[in-house]
Amino acid sequence: MKHRFGRKAAGISMAAVVAFSALGFGYNNITVAKDKKNEPTNVIMMVMDGTSAGATSLARWYKGEDLAMDEIMIGGVRTHSAESAITDSAPAATALATGHKSNDKIVGLLPELVNTPGVEAVDPEDAFKPVANVLEGAKLLGKSTGLISTSEIQHATPAGFSSHAAHRSNYQDIAEQQVYQGIDVVLGGGKESLLPGEARNSRVDGEDLTQVLDAQGYDFVETRDELLQANSDKIWGSFAPSALAYDIDRNANDEPSLAEMTKKAIGTLSEDEDGFFLFIEGSKVDWAAHANDPIGIISDVLAFDDAVQEALDFAKEDGNTMVIAVSDHGNSGITMGNVNTNSNYPEIPVSTYIDPLKKATMTVEGALKQLNDDRSNMKEVAELYGLDNLSEEEIEALQASKSLQADMSKMLSERANIGFSTGGHTGEDVFLYAYGPSKPYGLVDNTDIAKSMASFLGFDLNEVTDKLFVNARESFEKKGYLTRIDVTDEHNPVFIAEKQNSKIELPVNKNVAFVTKKNQSYTKTLDGVTVYNGKDFYVSESALNLSK
Repeated sequence: MKHRFGRKAAGISMAAVVAFSALGFGYNNITVAKDKKNEPTNVIMMVMDGTSAGATSLARWYKGEDLAMDEIMIGGVRTHSAESAITDSAPAATALATGHKSNDKIVGLLPELVNTPGVEAVDPEDAFKPVANVLEGAKLLGKSTGLISTSEIQHATPAGFSSHAAHRSNYQDIAEQQVYQGIDVVLGGGKESLLPGEARNSRVDGEDLTQVLDAQGYDFVETRDELLQANSDKIWGSFAPSALAYDIDRNANDEPSLAEMTKKAIGTLSEDEDGFFLFIEGSKVDWAAHANDPIGIISDVLAFDDAVQEALDFAKEDGNTMVIAVSDHGNSGITMGNVNTNSNYPEIPVSTYIDPLKKATMTVEGALKQLNDDRSNMKEVAELYGLDNLSEEEIEALQASKSLQADMSKMLSERANIGFSTGGHTGEDVFLYAYGPSKPYGLVDNTDIAKSMASFLGFDLNEVTDKLFVNARESFEKKGYLTRIDVTDEHNPVFIAEKQNSKIELPVNKNVAFVTKKNQSYTKTLDGVTVYNGKDFYVSESALNLSK
């Protein structure tokens, strides 16, 4: 395989540069379209979960200079779901990954309910039918693929780019599908969902998916050093049982930064001569926004921005890589300014907002992990979160607090004149950041992002869906097979098709088929994973072809 760094674009007249720049195209994009159209294409898709415009503005002021994202801000994105102006992460990820709106908590399936104006209705027979995502389309083309998240890798947004489930909390199915998707590089948290055990998201089916990964030839890494030293073309990194730490709280000896994971993934995937698709999520801006914690928000916006810089550095050298960075939805309504600034906001300097925040060395979550059970070190813990010079009354209030995390966040936000309108998601448009050839721009719908990526990579998402998700019962019965669903193991239902001396067994969430013909048994690897939506099994055409 060859490495594709360092390629140069041919020149173009300054008049053309000016003309195209006025239309929203950069110099690099024109030369790519002209001179690199026959070379492999790559997409780096980046999502900063739950990040409103107020969060990026605050992070920029805190940093004291422009963000890497600022250079490529090129439009906006509508985020609504099929049923609401305010979306959950699962249907938002489904829209960004598949080009289809969906319902609350649904991952990679069509919706049942459509009532949002302007969203196309879905035939009732197609409700909950799986639809292909961009990662699956890239794999069918022979491209390398990657998936990165600072949450559990099974969390809603990475799940939307790698799996299909009726509910985002079904880590059992999501984890298994991810393992059997054959994704080349997977980095993040969520180790407990790969293993049997007693933890909240441990596997209930008794399967040890780390053994499957080992059999598939992955280099399984669990620390930052192990990741940086890995030289395999297949890497699975599980750096925490559940989510990774906020970047400001992160132990750099144990967990890699999002930028380090991004750089490692790009370096690995870019060795593939066919190109690659890489998905990256900065997950915990959303978590901090839910908690109204400005430090957590700033921490992970800046960590995400560092990862964007890594992606841009590669894309600018490569010349044929599309980079998209976007939030899936807003969260918390964070503002610089609150009820305390109603009348005097014109007189308040930036330092009034930023200086109190600069005193924090941890998020509120990180600080509270240092708190003694009897709260005897309350003052010291509060100082870790930037709450210095507390009065006796404030210390007593924190000592007595029944919601310490919320009260500490509120106290720091008041000192910095930061406002929040909610602890939940919000429905405003979000910024679109994009770079490279064929990039989307202007105000677009979140479903358009998926279509833009697929078009640039060279496939049609609807055609990929037709190839990967055929109704198993209907299709096999048309061929004269008798079908049934074996639920002997309730956690691992199996679709079975039988005819004369032929038997085909298709276990849920896997990309394998067990075939028996004329008393000979063998295993076949399929193009995609088998999906069960609770009513119907959906299998790839390659499974159906086994009936010949």
